[in-house]
Amino acid sequence: MKNRTKLPNIYLAVILLLMYVPIVLVILYSFNQSKISSVWDGFSLKWYVELFRDRALFESLINSIVLGVTASLAAAVIGTLGAVGSSKVELKGKGVVEYISTLPIMIPEIILGMVFMAFFSLLGLPFGMTTLIIAHTAFCIPYVFMLVKARLVGMDKSLEEAALDLGASKVRAFFDIVLPLIAPAIASGMLLSFAMSFDDVIISVFVTGVNSNTLPLKIYSQLKTGVTPKINALCTLMFFATLLLCGASMVLSREKKVKKP
Repeated sequence: MKNRTKLPNIYLAVILLLMYVPIVLVILYSFNQSKISSVWDGFSLKWYVELFRDRALFESLINSIVLGVTASLAAAVIGTLGAVGSSKVELKGKGVVEYISTLPIMIPEIILGMVFMAFFSLLGLPFGMTTLIIAHTAFCIPYVFMLVKARLVGMDKSLEEAALDLGASKVRAFFDIVLPLIAPAIASGMLLSFAMSFDDVIISVFVTGVNSNTLPLKIYSQLKTGVTPKINALCTLMFFATLLLCGASMVLSREKKVKKP
């Protein structure tokens, strides 16, 4: 009989505690009567009431969602085209070009923010949602580019070649053969890009305007006066909305598997 140790189970328990205990505390203290998050003073829903009265906070949330969706869509198009193009072109400096394409995720964000601010000032662009979208798209492109490029490396190229031999144009072969095969990588890159855009603070500080505050910037600005459990309430609603979306996605994927012959 093999000797079994409890270390893997203990390690897993510690990791799960570190990951989920903070989330549970955020949800718990969103129902706290006290304004101080670290002191429990009884159950109350007043922070949810105040949350729905705060128009500025919801405007910031909408700005973050619009920014994340727009940046991830733009990054998906540019990153996919870049990955597909680089897989078909043979150049001596191809490796250097691909390395340069991934630089935005390796350069510290504070440097990227300063570069974007100087660049937009040089162009005379007014700071606002437009500059935010351009900046977020720029640092989200590498995530899509790398995932799609990795998918293309593992893809059977004979499938596309067979479509071309049967008379399909290159455009038709791309949309009918290549795109469906790389779609999971594109979707993964978009989700990752949305998460990075939605969570960004440093770059947004440098390129945001007066009426284009995002949710992370709004929360960051409230640190000076103290963050109330109202933010906990917002995080709780966002957490359960994410769970609902994940659950709906799992149900739909199961239904598709069942319908397949």
